[in-house]
Amino acid sequence: MLISAFLSVFSVTPASANEPVSTDSTTHVTTGEGHEEEKFSPVNMIMHHISDAHDWHFFDLKGADGELHPVSIPLPVILLTEGNLDVFMSGAFHHGHSDVVKGDRTYRMDHGKIVEASGKKFTDFSITKNVASMFISVILLISLFGAAGSSYKKHGLGAPKGVARILEPLVVYVRDEIAVPNIGEKKYARYMPYLLTAFFFIWINNLLGLFPGGANFTGNIAVTLTLAVFTMIITNVSGTKTYWGHIFKPHVPLWLYPIMIPVEVVGVLSKPFALMIRLFANITAGHIIILSLVSLIFIFKNIALAPVSVGFVLFISCLELLVAALQAYVFTLLSALFIGLALEEPHHEHGAETAHH
Repeated sequence: MLISAFLSVFSVTPASANEPVSTDSTTHVTTGEGHEEEKFSPVNMIMHHISDAHDWHFFDLKGADGELHPVSIPLPVILLTEGNLDVFMSGAFHHGHSDVVKGDRTYRMDHGKIVEASGKKFTDFSITKNVASMFISVILLISLFGAAGSSYKKHGLGAPKGVARILEPLVVYVRDEIAVPNIGEKKYARYMPYLLTAFFFIWINNLLGLFPGGANFTGNIAVTLTLAVFTMIITNVSGTKTYWGHIFKPHVPLWLYPIMIPVEVVGVLSKPFALMIRLFANITAGHIIILSLVSLIFIFKNIALAPVSVGFVLFISCLELLVAALQAYVFTLLSALFIGLALEEPHHEHGAETAHH
């Protein structure tokens, strides 16, 4: 991300009428002499890096003509409108400078989003930067665990070999330190596939987001919402009579039910909401801090500030490596805790009855 940030602020694509404002890191200011001066805009640069996009932009290169030419990978655009499927590459937009005509429909890029010129409705199934990053992470996960599985098949369940030597301690840690303590020895195995998938999926995507030009996948609230919804569904589907009894038949006087039942229902929704916001906010904040520190150099236009800014950027970047693993751990831990609470059995009531008899 550090390299990507520097490349972005040094080489900025000129804005045009159809080009998204967020892809431009400068604003044009007219001086008293009538000359137009470029003023660096940190907000536009930061929003460009943390937002999703229809192409995978890396940096800009100045050509022989003196113009800046974006270096990016076009991604597939898939649009469903009026029963017709329009498929083309995002490069056809020429970074917002050109419209794309398909039959009687004209598509254009407007502030990073595809719109139809005449206002016709359509459904966007495009492979965006975040979706492409997700596919990469899935391929990595399948490759890593496929290789580990092949190693166990070849060498048996003895000492792990190859990539299994790295993955096995992590799998054992998730099992012994997250699943078993929070769910219980008798029931944890049923939920291990989900907990392992969540842990490694989030961790891998957090790390991919730290690479230069990487996508801010886990910093997208739609992604964290989806992960949180999975946890909510698994938790509530697994809920025992005791769990649902605490919600719809709380241990309070009857006259308090109209107050306590809505509170308990809100609690069911607030748990996944906390998961969603925690992951989204922490990952996005790390990206914003790094890019903001880089921006200080160009805001104050002082070369003396560069060593201090770069030093802090390197420190935060190293810290983000820890945060990438920590946020995967926290999400998995809280998911296991919520599932464990849903599987709660009435141990205290049973013990009280036994003591009474």
